[in-house]
Amino acid sequence: MKKEFYKELEIPSGIEISIEGNRIKITGPEGEIDKEFRIGKLDLKKKENKIILGYKKTTKKEKKLINTFIAHLKNMIRGVQKKFEYELKICFSHFPITVEIRGRDVAIKNFLGESVARKMKILEGVEVKIEKDIVRVSSVDKELAGQTAANFEAATKIRKRDKRVFQDGIFMINKAGKEI
Repeated sequence: MKKEFYKELEIPSGIEISIEGNRIKITGPEGEIDKEFRIGKLDLKKKENKIILGYKKTTKKEKKLINTFIAHLKNMIRGVQKKFEYELKICFSHFPITVEIRGRDVAIKNFLGESVARKMKILEGVEVKIEKDIVRVSSVDKELAGQTAANFEAATKIRKRDKRVFQDGIFMINKAGKEI
């Protein structure tokens, strides 16, 4: 059964939001995020200090979309207020791993004694800092920070060896403020 369904999201003070069609730009004290959503038939409006998203003849599919977009907007607002930060730990048992950053490229050297360095890219808009055996990844965009942290883990994935014996790698220990 189709019903009218609208969700409201309050805009906190100090946050500036502009809506141009499907593109939403959010600016705050930590930076700005600019994203384009495929909202289709949904109505997206800004009234005073609220964002209103909904549709007059909503089905289950549109309700799911509305809730998803509201969750994305909340993450965007939280990100421009305080950056999302992921922590990863460099673990090794025999061969000491060294991680070097050159611009947007990362080289993971001496992983399991390999002579060729494993490489990965840091996504645009993400800051990476290395302090001894801790790698800190931070960004105003939760998706970019999480993907960069996952790329660190994926770059040190062990293949064709017993995972019970070879437990070296770079592993997430703190995920956007939550201990793992």
